[in-house]
Amino acid sequence: MTLAADQPPKPPAPLSEREKGIVAGLLIADGSFGGDGRQPQITLKMHVRHERLLRWLVERFPSTKLYGPYEHGDRAFFQWMARGRALVLDVLPVLDEAGFAELDGHAAERLGRMRERYADYISRMERLR
Repeated sequence: MTLAADQPPKPPAPLSEREKGIVAGLLIADGSFGGDGRQPQITLKMHVRHERLLRWLVERFPSTKLYGPYEHGDRAFFQWMARGRALVLDVLPVLDEAGFAELDGHAAERLGRMRERYADYISRMERLR
């Protein structure tokens, strides 16, 4: 007998055009593009009242993580993170398809710096497709 926990997670359904637009809009407006020195990451911090939206992101990108809630001063927030392989193989293609670079120069510059800094890592992960 095989237990459900032994089964690999079911891959999510492909994103609709609407969902891709929501993801791109969120990350353009509030995403932080960087990394930990070894692998790239995108972080999205939002107030706890947006928990449902952040959990929606994790449902669409199951290899990403949601941390929190955290309290800092008078702020209560969650932090969604897409890093490493999940970022390169799942999230970056959505941003590329959305025309991220043409939508917001400042956000495109931040994303471009992350891509440059982690170009070797991104290339290695893209070859795994």
